[in-house]
Amino acid sequence: MRFLHTADWHVGKTLKGHSRLEEQERVLREIVGIAREHQVDAVLVAGDLYDSAAPSAEAQKLVIRTLMGLASTGAQVIAIAGNHDHPGAVDAYRPLAEAAGITLVGTVRTAERGGVVRFAARSTGEPVTVAVLPFLSQRYAVRAAELVAQTPAEHTSAYDQQLRDILSALTAGFTEDGVNLVMAHLTVLNGTFGGGERAAQSIFEYAVPASIFPIEAHYVALGHLHRRQRMEAPCPVHYSGAPLAIDFGEQENTPVVCLVQASPGSPASITDVPVTSGRRLRTLRGTVAELSVLAASVGDEFLRVWVREPARAGLREEVTALLPNALEVRIDPEFAAATPASRPAGEGTGRAPSELFAEYLGTRGVADPRVEQLFARLHDRVTG
Repeated sequence: MRFLHTADWHVGKTLKGHSRLEEQERVLREIVGIAREHQVDAVLVAGDLYDSAAPSAEAQKLVIRTLMGLASTGAQVIAIAGNHDHPGAVDAYRPLAEAAGITLVGTVRTAERGGVVRFAARSTGEPVTVAVLPFLSQRYAVRAAELVAQTPAEHTSAYDQQLRDILSALTAGFTEDGVNLVMAHLTVLNGTFGGGERAAQSIFEYAVPASIFPIEAHYVALGHLHRRQRMEAPCPVHYSGAPLAIDFGEQENTPVVCLVQASPGSPASITDVPVTSGRRLRTLRGTVAELSVLAASVGDEFLRVWVREPARAGLREEVTALLPNALEVRIDPEFAAATPASRPAGEGTGRAPSELFAEYLGTRGVADPRVEQLFARLHDRVTG
């Protein structure tokens, strides 16, 4: 049987104030096409459907249309909340989603109340069991452990032990005659960050060892880290990564979805299917003259530009005229002026404002007579 594993859509995410909703729609439409082409038995969406806990109406429409599009392929569709999603809002859609053949899980649940999803694979008729673990904050970890694992809080003070207890309870019903899956949104120790994750909910106490996943699992579908990677574990544990780089820290990531093939009695095999609809993010460095040479090679890529020459008036405008897709323009740190030391009290008294301003421009690496002339005109206007 075949499964499609994806995560970290972050629908509604902007880049330097630029909306990427149309681009996100193309990417998600491509994922629906991949699910249809490979006739998968189920699609596993491992959290962070949205970038915000309060997504816009347009972002919600896109996610709903995508989930319905995936369901229209005949696949089971199971999606959980990530740390960027509002778990209560995800759960609020559950009744409507179920009517459309979609399973949404926003909060941690017992097996009997939705923490375990069971179905028969349409391709083989064999049973599939999916234990689902949405993102769990430390604030609610004790409560969830008591609810799901019926473990007293004083015995499960560590976050990783609480998750271990919850997963143990959810996977207790794994069978030998079917395929057993785990889907979770969390950080596994030694995982490589993609660049756009929310650090406060990814490191230190939130990182758990891969050993929390049971060896009986044929495949563990993870979300949260945006880089595609396999984790060392007793069973196959994989992050699908984000299908679209969400900021320039992820420009080297390769967007994919994971096509998983599994059968009872043997571990899963995984094939990465590239996702190509998103626009590439790229960082350029150079002088204005060097950037003008590179301009013909960038296509529709979104750019971050580090200018390798001192700041001057109109520099940003020159760069954006050459590179209209430049969303961020900065002076390369090597060419940025050092922060001047504080001036002793009283020093500079009696000097003309124009002299002090010229000295300031020198400390900032700005040598442009037009700026000094503008300062002189403004000073005359204020003091005249």
